[in-house]
Amino acid sequence: MTDAPTDPSTDPLAGELLALALEAARRAGALLRDGRPDDLAVAATKSSPVDVVTEMDIAAEKLITGYLSEHRPDDGFLGEEGASSAGTSGIRWVVDPLDGTVNYLYGLPTWSVSIAAERDGERLVGVVEIPMRRETFRAVLGGGAFLNDRPVRCRPAPPLERALVSTGFNYVTTVRAHQADIAQRLIPRLRDIRRGGSAAVDLCDVAAGRLDGYYERGLHPWDLAAGDLIAREAGALTGGRPGERPAWDLAVAAPPGVFEPLQALLEEYGAWHD
Repeated sequence: MTDAPTDPSTDPLAGELLALALEAARRAGALLRDGRPDDLAVAATKSSPVDVVTEMDIAAEKLITGYLSEHRPDDGFLGEEGASSAGTSGIRWVVDPLDGTVNYLYGLPTWSVSIAAERDGERLVGVVEIPMRRETFRAVLGGGAFLNDRPVRCRPAPPLERALVSTGFNYVTTVRAHQADIAQRLIPRLRDIRRGGSAAVDLCDVAAGRLDGYYERGLHPWDLAAGDLIAREAGALTGGRPGERPAWDLAVAAPPGVFEPLQALLEEYGAWHD
């Protein structure tokens, strides 16, 4: 006789991981919000001068990984700023300590801390902290999505021509040019397009019914791990190219009824390649 499968939403481990993710995200968010210097120093550059890694970004990741390792030393990590370890527990934390770096540099409010926990490759817990909006989104697989302590659901699907959709652009000029062409072709088919600057926040805004959809090419696992789970738990469909999961090639999130035609247009227009 085999044991019945554990319901992730009532799994004590999931509850433990959620509590740790919430506290780590809260601490990192406070560090970033309260510790942002007026003359924010740049620690390094990435693929272009537009895309920067700040000292605060690195400090936030160290805070998160240090806190989680203190409580669960056998877990693995995958982080934007270099945290990478396999671990031995079957749990891996996927961390973006500062999603929306350029917004943060310019003093714009749309940036976030994103923390997800995976068990044997399946996302189990997701937390997105948005300090300047005083919002914390969270989800446990099978348990729904929440904004602070309030359950959230994505909005009912409008016709595609009345859908408000968000996207993002790569930091490399040649890639951005192609992405701008895709957006130009999409705009006449939609209500409008927004560009928020944080993939995690965009996915949470789909979950909260503030957007009818979101798509982007070029996302890393840490960009979408937590937000993807939150969107799905709020009733959205997520994917990449048809039949695929969200990935570097393409990530799409929208309620049923918007997701399918939006994904089809993105495939037709070649949004999945440079």
